[in-house]
Amino acid sequence: MTDADNPTDAFEPQSAIARTLVERGYVNQVTDLAGVDRAFAGGIVPVYAGFDATADSLHVGHLMPIMALRRLQQAGHKPIALIGGGTTRIGDPSFRSAARPMLSEAEIAANVAGIRKVFERLLTFGDGPTDAVLVNNADWLDRMAWIDMLRDVGKHFSVNRMLSFDSVKTRLEQQENLSFLEFNYMILQAVDFLELFRRTGCRVQLGGGDQWGNIVGGVDLLRRIEGVEVFGMTTPLLTTASGAKMGKTAAGAIWVNEDRLSPYDYWQFWRNAEDADVARFLKLFTDLPLDEIESLGRAEGAELNAVKERLANEATALVHGVDAARLALETARQAFGQGEAAAGLPTVELDAERAAGVVLVDLLVLAGLASSKSEARRAISGRGVRIDGEVVEDADGLVTIGRRPLRLSLGKKRHVVVK
Repeated sequence: MTDADNPTDAFEPQSAIARTLVERGYVNQVTDLAGVDRAFAGGIVPVYAGFDATADSLHVGHLMPIMALRRLQQAGHKPIALIGGGTTRIGDPSFRSAARPMLSEAEIAANVAGIRKVFERLLTFGDGPTDAVLVNNADWLDRMAWIDMLRDVGKHFSVNRMLSFDSVKTRLEQQENLSFLEFNYMILQAVDFLELFRRTGCRVQLGGGDQWGNIVGGVDLLRRIEGVEVFGMTTPLLTTASGAKMGKTAAGAIWVNEDRLSPYDYWQFWRNAEDADVARFLKLFTDLPLDEIESLGRAEGAELNAVKERLANEATALVHGVDAARLALETARQAFGQGEAAAGLPTVELDAERAAGVVLVDLLVLAGLASSKSEARRAISGRGVRIDGEVVEDADGLVTIGRRPLRLSLGKKRHVVVK
């Protein structure tokens, strides 16, 4: 099995989709790159990626494997989106310092309903041979008898080997508790692969880079029980050029669902990408052809800002629709180029008492532009805060909201309408 840092070095794909996955940067680790390439070249291959329902939305850090499924479907293969309604009850311990909070059945059900929206936007579902299907592993895990699981599945897992995977070894080396409940997660994920192979003929499991140990366990289980050759592949755990983990900002997660993060803020996340990341993100998170991306990647200066807008438009249109992307662009241009509060900006509504007068530092915290009063004071002293385009310097001054909303700004790119 291949788990080298660069499994694609000196590799010449035979199938168009393997070439696409490599060229766009979706391939991190793979159990047998030449083998999966041959499988792709031989006909329709069902491929699955799983996502636990730990929140009611996914964030952009989850988009890598979903976008890889999108590429596979565009190339004529069959995506399977698995929601872990069953495994969420345990929680994946991979590279975590503590167990995930236990969720109730009602919370898991609400989260499942929320995250399925993301798949429906990026994949085409239906009954055709290459249409995507959505499955929930609670359908089989909730019915699995404990003794049967130990006898039929558990016997194929070596504890010695399970302890050798980095996701487990790191936790133990740091003397952090790993419960027996969590230790079973790898086995249950392998059962998912086995079940999907039996139900759909699924031959490839796709996941994030932190899933390598779990994925290898599933590949090995199918070899032992079914005697078949199946494959595992991980996408990179995406970081920005400066080393920050993708999907998180100082203000919190970049959620994909609009009820957790406005399409405008989602658009701004991509517009504010670091210069060195733009071409890479265009390859990973848009449908633009590679030759066009290569041309766009040569932009510099003011032209690069236009390319960042293109990235934001394309990425936002995929998950929020073309109209939302267009409105976000128009809103940003109004907010940056005109001294007016633009429709579509994030809005904060104050109660009557605060609208009659609220201290500026408190308003910045209430509006989510600063995480604390001290951070707000630093921004004000640095002349980084504006109301309707005018710099304000009195941190303890009262701000009154009249009939007309105010546009509160921190820096050049963060704006909130206050009513």
